[in-house]
Amino acid sequence: MNLHARYPALSDLRARARARIPRFVWEYLDSGTGVEATKARNRTMLDRVLLSPSILHGEIAPDLATTLLGETYTLPLGIAPVGMSGLIWPEAEHHLARAATALGIPYTLSTVATVRPEDVGPHLDGRGWFQMYPPRDEGIRADMLGRARKAGFSVLVLTVDVPVASRRERQVRSGLTTPPKLTPRLMAQVARCPVWAMGMAGKGLPRMRLIDDYAGAVKGLPSTKHAGYLLRTSPDWDYLRWLRAHWQGPLIVKGVSRAEDATALEKEGVDAIWISNHAGRQFDAAPATIEALPGIRAATTLPVIIDGGFEGGLDILRAVALGADFVMMGRGWHYALGALGAAGPAHLADILAQDLKANMGQLGLHRVADAPSRLSGLP
Repeated sequence: MNLHARYPALSDLRARARARIPRFVWEYLDSGTGVEATKARNRTMLDRVLLSPSILHGEIAPDLATTLLGETYTLPLGIAPVGMSGLIWPEAEHHLARAATALGIPYTLSTVATVRPEDVGPHLDGRGWFQMYPPRDEGIRADMLGRARKAGFSVLVLTVDVPVASRRERQVRSGLTTPPKLTPRLMAQVARCPVWAMGMAGKGLPRMRLIDDYAGAVKGLPSTKHAGYLLRTSPDWDYLRWLRAHWQGPLIVKGVSRAEDATALEKEGVDAIWISNHAGRQFDAAPATIEALPGIRAATTLPVIIDGGFEGGLDILRAVALGADFVMMGRGWHYALGALGAAGPAHLADILAQDLKANMGQLGLHRVADAPSRLSGLP
Protein backbone atom coordinates (compact mmCIF):
# COMPACT_ATOMS: atom_id res chain seq x y z
CA MET A 1 0.00 0.00 0.00
CA ASN A 2 1.30 3.45 -0.96
CA LEU A 3 0.81 5.33 2.29
CA HIS A 4 1.54 8.69 0.68
CA ALA A 5 -1.26 8.11 -1.83
CA ARG A 6 -3.81 7.42 0.91
CA TYR A 7 -2.45 9.60 3.71
CA PRO A 8 -0.42 12.46 2.22
CA ALA A 9 -0.95 14.82 5.18
CA LEU A 10 -1.41 14.80 8.93
CA SER A 11 -5.07 15.70 8.41
CA ASP A 12 -5.58 12.34 6.67
CA LEU A 13 -4.02 10.48 9.59
CA ARG A 14 -6.19 12.44 11.99
CA ALA A 15 -9.37 11.52 10.13
CA ARG A 16 -8.52 7.81 10.10
CA ALA A 17 -7.47 7.83 13.76
CA ARG A 18 -10.79 9.35 14.75
CA ALA A 19 -12.58 6.40 13.16
CA ARG A 20 -10.36 3.78 14.81
CA ILE A 21 -10.27 4.81 18.46
CA PRO A 22 -13.22 5.04 20.88
CA ARG A 23 -14.90 8.41 21.18
CA PHE A 24 -13.97 8.91 24.84
CA VAL A 25 -10.31 8.33 23.94
CA TRP A 26 -10.58 10.70 20.97
CA GLU A 27 -12.00 13.42 23.20
CA TYR A 28 -9.09 12.97 25.61
CA LEU A 29 -6.55 13.33 22.81
CA ASP A 30 -8.15 16.02 20.68
CA SER A 31 -9.82 18.37 23.15
CA GLY A 32 -8.69 21.62 24.66
CA THR A 33 -10.25 23.58 27.50
CA GLY A 34 -13.02 26.19 27.53
CA VAL A 35 -14.31 26.99 24.06
CA GLU A 36 -10.92 25.86 22.71
CA ALA A 37 -9.96 29.34 21.57
CA THR A 38 -6.28 28.83 22.44
CA LYS A 39 -6.17 25.59 20.47
CA ALA A 40 -7.68 27.35 17.45
CA ARG A 41 -5.44 30.39 17.91
CA ASN A 42 -2.30 28.24 17.65
CA ARG A 43 -3.35 27.24 14.11
CA THR A 44 -4.66 30.65 13.05
CA MET A 45 -1.51 32.51 14.05
CA LEU A 46 0.79 29.99 12.38
CA ASP A 47 -1.02 30.69 9.11
CA ARG A 48 -0.22 34.39 9.46
CA VAL A 49 3.54 33.82 9.34
CA LEU A 50 4.57 34.47 5.75
CA LEU A 51 7.80 33.45 4.04
CA SER A 52 9.14 34.75 0.72
CA PRO A 53 9.98 32.20 -1.99
CA SER A 54 13.19 32.80 -3.90
CA ILE A 55 14.01 32.31 -7.57
CA LEU A 56 16.97 31.19 -9.66
CA HIS A 57 18.56 29.35 -6.77
CA GLY A 58 19.52 26.27 -8.77
CA GLU A 59 19.35 22.74 -7.42
CA ILE A 60 18.59 22.45 -3.72
CA ALA A 61 19.55 19.42 -1.64
CA PRO A 62 18.06 20.33 1.74
CA ASP A 63 19.89 19.31 4.90
CA LEU A 64 17.32 18.64 7.64
CA ALA A 65 19.77 17.75 10.42
CA THR A 66 19.63 19.93 13.53
CA THR A 67 21.89 20.13 16.58
CA LEU A 68 20.31 20.79 19.96
CA LEU A 69 21.90 20.53 23.41
CA GLY A 70 24.95 18.82 21.98
CA GLU A 71 22.99 16.14 20.08
CA THR A 72 22.45 16.04 16.33
CA TYR A 73 18.99 14.96 15.20
CA THR A 74 17.96 13.98 11.69
CA LEU A 75 15.00 16.37 11.75
CA PRO A 76 14.32 19.67 13.53
CA LEU A 77 11.47 18.12 15.49
CA GLY A 78 10.74 15.56 18.18
CA ILE A 79 7.98 13.81 20.08
CA ALA A 80 6.43 15.83 22.90
CA PRO A 81 5.10 14.18 26.07
CA VAL A 82 1.45 13.13 26.14
CA GLY A 83 -0.04 11.83 29.35
CA MET A 84 -1.78 8.43 29.28
CA SER A 85 -0.31 7.85 25.83
CA GLY A 86 -1.00 4.14 26.04
CA LEU A 87 -4.73 4.81 26.35
CA ILE A 88 -4.74 6.45 22.94
CA TRP A 89 -3.20 3.44 21.22
CA PRO A 90 -2.05 0.10 22.69
CA GLU A 91 1.63 0.23 23.71
CA ALA A 92 1.92 3.76 22.36
CA GLU A 93 4.95 4.66 24.46
CA HIS A 94 6.89 1.63 23.23
CA HIS A 95 5.99 2.32 19.60
CA LEU A 96 6.99 5.97 19.87
CA ALA A 97 10.23 5.29 21.72
CA ARG A 98 11.33 2.73 19.13
CA ALA A 99 10.31 5.00 16.26
CA ALA A 100 12.17 7.97 17.72
CA THR A 101 15.38 5.98 18.01
CA ALA A 102 15.04 4.60 14.49
CA LEU A 103 14.31 8.07 13.11
CA GLY A 104 17.05 9.83 15.07
CA ILE A 105 14.76 12.26 16.89
CA PRO A 106 14.04 12.78 20.63
CA TYR A 107 11.15 11.12 22.46
CA THR A 108 9.82 12.64 25.67
CA LEU A 109 8.21 10.32 28.22
CA SER A 110 5.58 11.88 30.47
CA THR A 111 5.49 11.39 34.23
CA VAL A 112 1.86 10.34 33.72
CA ALA A 113 2.57 7.87 30.93
CA THR A 114 1.14 4.37 31.13
CA VAL A 115 4.62 2.84 31.44
CA ARG A 116 7.56 3.39 33.74
CA PRO A 117 10.87 4.95 32.63
CA GLU A 118 12.47 1.53 33.04
CA ASP A 119 10.03 0.09 30.47
CA VAL A 120 10.99 2.35 27.55
CA GLY A 121 14.46 3.56 28.48
CA PRO A 122 16.15 0.54 26.85
CA HIS A 123 14.60 1.52 23.50
CA LEU A 124 16.02 5.06 23.52
CA ASP A 125 19.76 4.50 23.17
CA GLY A 126 20.51 6.84 26.08
CA ARG A 127 18.95 9.86 24.35
CA GLY A 128 15.47 9.93 25.86
CA TRP A 129 13.91 12.99 27.48
CA PHE A 130 11.97 12.63 30.73
CA GLN A 131 9.18 15.12 31.40
CA MET A 132 8.51 15.76 35.07
CA TYR A 133 5.33 16.94 36.71
CA PRO A 134 6.87 18.22 39.95
CA PRO A 135 6.40 15.89 42.94
CA ARG A 136 5.84 17.70 46.22
CA ASP A 137 7.74 15.21 48.35
CA GLU A 138 11.53 15.62 48.10
CA GLY A 139 12.16 11.92 48.58
CA ILE A 140 9.81 10.97 45.75
CA ARG A 141 11.35 13.69 43.63
CA ALA A 142 14.88 12.42 44.16
CA ASP A 143 13.84 8.81 43.57
CA MET A 144 12.05 9.71 40.34
CA LEU A 145 15.10 11.55 39.03
CA GLY A 146 17.33 8.64 39.93
CA ARG A 147 15.06 6.17 38.16
CA ALA A 148 14.93 8.30 35.02
CA ARG A 149 18.70 8.66 34.96
CA LYS A 150 19.29 4.96 35.59
CA ALA A 151 16.81 4.07 32.84
CA GLY A 152 18.90 6.04 30.36
CA PHE A 153 17.09 9.36 30.10
CA SER A 154 19.60 12.14 29.50
CA VAL A 155 17.43 15.29 29.38
CA LEU A 156 15.00 16.49 32.06
CA VAL A 157 11.94 18.55 31.09
CA LEU A 158 10.13 20.37 33.89
CA THR A 159 6.54 21.29 32.97
CA VAL A 160 5.48 24.51 34.70
CA ASP A 161 2.19 25.46 33.05
CA VAL A 162 -0.09 23.07 34.96
CA PRO A 163 -0.33 24.64 38.44
CA VAL A 164 -3.93 23.37 38.79
CA ALA A 165 -6.21 21.00 36.90
CA SER A 166 -8.02 22.54 33.94
CA ARG A 167 -11.66 21.89 33.18
CA ARG A 168 -11.40 20.34 29.68
CA GLU A 169 -15.14 20.22 29.24
CA ARG A 170 -15.15 18.00 26.14
CA GLN A 171 -13.06 15.45 27.97
CA VAL A 172 -15.36 15.51 31.01
CA ARG A 173 -18.46 15.06 28.85
CA SER A 174 -16.91 11.95 27.30
CA GLY A 175 -17.21 10.07 30.60
CA LEU A 176 -13.51 9.30 30.97
CA THR A 177 -12.17 8.89 34.51
CA THR A 178 -8.68 8.14 35.78
CA PRO A 179 -7.98 5.29 35.94
CA PRO A 180 -10.40 4.53 33.07
CA LYS A 181 -13.51 2.58 34.01
CA LEU A 182 -15.51 0.90 31.26
CA THR A 183 -19.15 1.82 31.79
CA PRO A 184 -21.82 0.43 29.43
CA ARG A 185 -21.69 3.72 27.55
CA LEU A 186 -17.94 3.45 26.99
CA MET A 187 -18.12 -0.27 26.23
CA ALA A 188 -20.44 0.52 23.32
CA GLN A 189 -17.77 2.85 21.93
CA VAL A 190 -15.05 0.24 22.38
CA ALA A 191 -17.14 -2.34 20.50
CA ARG A 192 -17.03 -0.13 17.42
CA CYS A 193 -13.19 -0.08 17.44
CA PRO A 194 -12.09 -3.74 17.23
CA VAL A 195 -8.39 -3.16 16.48
CA TRP A 196 -8.02 -0.82 19.47
CA ALA A 197 -10.01 -3.22 21.66
CA MET A 198 -7.95 -6.26 20.69
CA GLY A 199 -4.74 -4.38 21.42
CA MET A 200 -5.98 -3.48 24.88
CA ALA A 201 -7.48 -6.90 25.66
CA GLY A 202 -4.28 -8.63 26.71
CA LYS A 203 -3.27 -6.12 29.36
CA GLY A 204 -6.47 -4.33 30.30
CA LEU A 205 -6.99 -0.59 30.30
CA PRO A 206 -3.80 1.32 31.06
CA ARG A 207 -2.83 3.05 34.29
CA MET A 208 -0.24 5.63 35.24
CA ARG A 209 2.33 3.09 36.39
CA LEU A 210 4.97 5.49 37.65
CA ILE A 211 2.41 7.44 39.66
CA ASP A 212 0.97 4.19 41.03
CA ASP A 213 4.42 3.30 42.36
CA TYR A 214 4.20 6.27 44.69
CA ALA A 215 0.49 6.95 45.17
CA GLY A 216 -0.95 3.45 45.08
CA ALA A 217 -4.27 2.75 43.42
CA VAL A 218 -6.63 5.72 43.47
CA LYS A 219 -10.08 5.23 42.01
CA GLY A 220 -12.86 7.40 40.72
CA LEU A 221 -11.07 10.69 40.13
CA PRO A 222 -12.22 12.82 37.18
CA SER A 223 -9.85 12.55 34.23
CA THR A 224 -8.81 16.19 34.58
CA LYS A 225 -7.55 15.59 38.13
CA HIS A 226 -5.80 12.25 38.17
CA ALA A 227 -3.85 10.48 40.93
CA GLY A 228 -0.75 12.45 40.06
CA TYR A 229 -2.27 15.50 41.70
CA LEU A 230 -1.94 13.74 45.05
CA LEU A 231 1.82 13.95 44.55
CA ARG A 232 2.23 17.12 42.56
CA THR A 233 2.83 20.68 43.57
CA SER A 234 2.94 24.01 41.80
CA PRO A 235 6.69 24.67 41.60
CA ASP A 236 8.39 27.94 42.44
CA TRP A 237 11.87 29.28 41.75
CA ASP A 238 13.36 27.45 44.74
CA TYR A 239 11.95 24.22 43.35
CA LEU A 240 13.68 24.90 40.05
CA ARG A 241 16.96 25.57 41.86
CA TRP A 242 16.65 22.23 43.67
CA LEU A 243 16.18 20.44 40.35
CA ARG A 244 19.11 22.26 38.78
CA ALA A 245 21.31 21.17 41.68
CA HIS A 246 20.16 17.53 41.56
CA TRP A 247 19.96 16.84 37.82
CA GLN A 248 23.34 16.47 36.17
CA GLY A 249 22.39 16.98 32.56
CA PRO A 250 20.41 19.30 30.29
CA LEU A 251 17.39 20.84 32.01
CA ILE A 252 14.55 22.27 29.91
CA VAL A 253 11.60 24.25 31.28
CA LYS A 254 8.37 23.65 29.33
CA GLY A 255 5.36 25.95 29.42
CA VAL A 256 7.00 29.36 28.95
CA SER A 257 5.02 32.16 27.29
CA ARG A 258 6.55 35.37 28.64
CA ALA A 259 9.87 36.91 27.66
CA GLU A 260 10.71 37.99 31.21
CA ASP A 261 10.37 34.41 32.42
CA ALA A 262 12.79 33.23 29.74
CA THR A 263 15.36 35.79 30.88
CA ALA A 264 14.99 34.71 34.50
CA LEU A 265 15.25 31.03 33.59
CA GLU A 266 18.50 31.63 31.76
CA LYS A 267 19.94 33.26 34.88
CA GLU A 268 18.97 30.17 36.91
CA GLY A 269 21.06 27.87 34.72
CA VAL A 270 18.34 26.30 32.60
CA ASP A 271 19.67 24.84 29.33
CA ALA A 272 16.72 25.49 27.01
CA ILE A 273 13.34 27.25 26.93
CA TRP A 274 10.26 25.36 25.72
CA ILE A 275 7.45 27.65 24.60
CA SER A 276 4.13 25.89 25.13
CA ASN A 277 0.52 26.62 26.02
CA HIS A 278 -0.14 22.93 26.64
CA ALA A 279 -1.86 22.63 23.25
CA GLY A 280 -4.72 24.77 24.51
CA ARG A 281 -5.58 22.27 27.25
CA GLN A 282 -4.91 24.45 30.30
CA PHE A 283 -5.89 28.09 29.76
CA ASP A 284 -8.18 29.42 27.05
CA ALA A 285 -6.94 33.02 26.89
CA ALA A 286 -3.28 32.22 26.25
CA PRO A 287 -1.46 33.64 23.26
CA ALA A 288 -0.55 31.30 20.44
CA THR A 289 2.92 29.94 20.97
CA ILE A 290 4.08 31.40 17.65
CA GLU A 291 2.98 34.84 18.92
CA ALA A 292 5.13 34.47 22.02
CA LEU A 293 8.16 33.26 20.09
CA PRO A 294 9.72 36.54 18.81
CA GLY A 295 9.72 38.19 22.24
CA ILE A 296 11.18 35.13 23.94
CA ARG A 297 13.80 34.72 21.23
CA ALA A 298 14.90 38.33 21.82
CA ALA A 299 15.02 37.81 25.59
CA THR A 300 17.37 34.81 25.79
CA THR A 301 20.45 33.32 24.21
CA LEU A 302 19.33 29.80 25.13
CA PRO A 303 17.99 27.30 22.60
CA VAL A 304 14.26 27.78 22.11
CA ILE A 305 11.91 24.83 21.59
CA ILE A 306 8.26 25.32 20.63
CA ASP A 307 5.06 23.32 20.25
CA GLY A 308 1.43 24.23 19.62
CA GLY A 309 -0.62 23.46 16.52
CA PHE A 310 2.20 22.34 14.21
CA GLU A 311 0.95 20.20 11.33
CA GLY A 312 3.57 20.18 8.59
CA GLY A 313 7.05 21.03 7.43
CA LEU A 314 5.99 24.54 6.46
CA ASP A 315 4.91 25.19 10.05
CA ILE A 316 8.33 24.06 11.25
CA LEU A 317 10.01 26.51 8.87
CA ARG A 318 7.72 29.27 10.13
CA ALA A 319 8.86 28.62 13.68
CA VAL A 320 12.54 28.53 12.76
CA ALA A 321 12.11 31.74 10.75
CA LEU A 322 10.89 33.45 13.92
CA GLY A 323 13.79 32.17 16.02
CA ALA A 324 12.94 28.67 17.24
CA ASP A 325 15.68 26.07 17.28
CA PHE A 326 13.46 23.00 17.49
CA VAL A 327 9.79 22.01 17.19
CA MET A 328 7.94 19.38 19.22
CA MET A 329 4.66 17.69 18.36
CA GLY A 330 2.42 15.62 20.61
CA ARG A 331 -1.03 15.02 19.18
CA GLY A 332 0.26 14.43 15.65
CA TRP A 333 2.26 11.33 16.55
CA HIS A 334 -0.81 9.87 18.26
CA TYR A 335 -3.01 10.59 15.25
CA ALA A 336 -0.42 8.60 13.30
CA LEU A 337 -0.59 5.69 15.76
CA GLY A 338 -4.37 5.72 15.73
CA ALA A 339 -4.40 5.67 11.93
CA LEU A 340 -1.69 3.14 11.16
CA GLY A 341 -0.56 1.55 14.42
CA ALA A 342 3.17 0.95 14.79
CA ALA A 343 3.77 2.06 11.17
CA GLY A 344 2.24 5.47 11.80
CA PRO A 345 5.12 7.43 13.36
CA ALA A 346 7.57 6.61 10.56
CA HIS A 347 5.01 7.63 7.96
CA LEU A 348 4.31 10.92 9.73
CA ALA A 349 8.03 11.62 9.96
CA ASP A 350 8.29 11.04 6.20
CA ILE A 351 5.34 13.37 5.56
CA LEU A 352 7.06 16.09 7.59
CA ALA A 353 10.47 15.51 6.00
CA GLN A 354 9.06 15.61 2.47
CA ASP A 355 7.09 18.76 3.26
CA LEU A 356 10.20 20.39 4.70
CA LYS A 357 12.18 19.57 1.57
CA ALA A 358 9.47 20.78 -0.80
CA ASN A 359 9.11 24.11 0.99
CA MET A 360 12.86 24.56 1.41
CA GLY A 361 13.13 24.12 -2.35
CA GLN A 362 10.59 26.90 -2.89
CA LEU A 363 12.48 29.12 -0.46
CA GLY A 364 15.91 28.28 -1.81
CA LEU A 365 17.15 27.02 1.55
CA HIS A 366 19.93 24.48 1.91
CA ARG A 367 19.63 24.39 5.73
CA VAL A 368 16.62 24.67 8.02
CA ALA A 369 18.52 27.17 10.17
CA ASP A 370 18.56 29.66 7.26
CA ALA A 371 14.77 30.11 7.35
CA PRO A 372 14.92 33.53 9.11
CA SER A 373 16.30 35.01 5.88
CA ARG A 374 12.94 34.29 4.18
CA LEU A 375 10.64 35.80 6.80
CA SER A 376 8.26 38.35 5.27
CA GLY A 377 5.26 38.54 7.59
CA LEU A 378 4.75 38.30 11.37
CA PRO A 379 1.77 36.82 13.25
